[in-house]
Amino acid sequence: MRVGDSGEVLAACVVHADIEVPGRVGRSAIDKRPVAGRVAVRALGLDGDHVCNTKDHGGVHQAVYAYADEDARRWGTELGRELPAGWFGENLRVRGLPVSDSVIGARWSVGDTLLEVSAPRVPCATFQHWSGEQQWVKRFALRSDTGAYLRVLTEGTIGAGDRISVVHVPAHGVTVRDLFTGADPDLLAILLADEPTISDDVRMQVRRHARRHGNAGRAAAHRHVTASTDDIGTGAKS
Repeated sequence: MRVGDSGEVLAACVVHADIEVPGRVGRSAIDKRPVAGRVAVRALGLDGDHVCNTKDHGGVHQAVYAYADEDARRWGTELGRELPAGWFGENLRVRGLPVSDSVIGARWSVGDTLLEVSAPRVPCATFQHWSGEQQWVKRFALRSDTGAYLRVLTEGTIGAGDRISVVHVPAHGVTVRDLFTGADPDLLAILLADEPTISDDVRMQVRRHARRHGNAGRAAAHRHVTASTDDIGTGAKS
């Protein structure tokens, strides 16, 4: 994604009704539907929207959730069903921008608002229940078309048909997808060093990836040492 790239808001969505989710979750506001006209966007999100599980969701760093229509259509084809705007729990269904490949800290001018890419969406049990699909969380995570959370830098209003203009892209280049997959720990180290906007949750996510890579490295080293020891032992016996 580069400065000057643009897209379009296809729908602005807010909570239609809370749903009951089995287990410890209880209630969820994942059921979002498009609204007519323009909707006010404030520091904690769109007017008319809310979060039930404030421990794991919401706040200024997850104020607005955007999902790409191109990814939604791909999923719809694979699942054999229509996935209308709001189905992913998104506030903004957008077209023309690779949302999951947006750079962390990139800024979007939308209507008279200014939004900043802050984090990937991490799929959870609520999303699994809502989807009704087998192993949905695993499938969603493996594709890593997560969409992006955004923070609100300038409050205003957003409506369907608004142009999205990318007005700033940080030089570090670390994307939402990079952060979600954690496949390259060196990239994440750059993110920690060079991106001042990241939240404590993102720092925790980076630390989890680092531990995973560290454990994998230690396991590989252990296998190597064990294999070398076995070779030495075989030689001694012969």
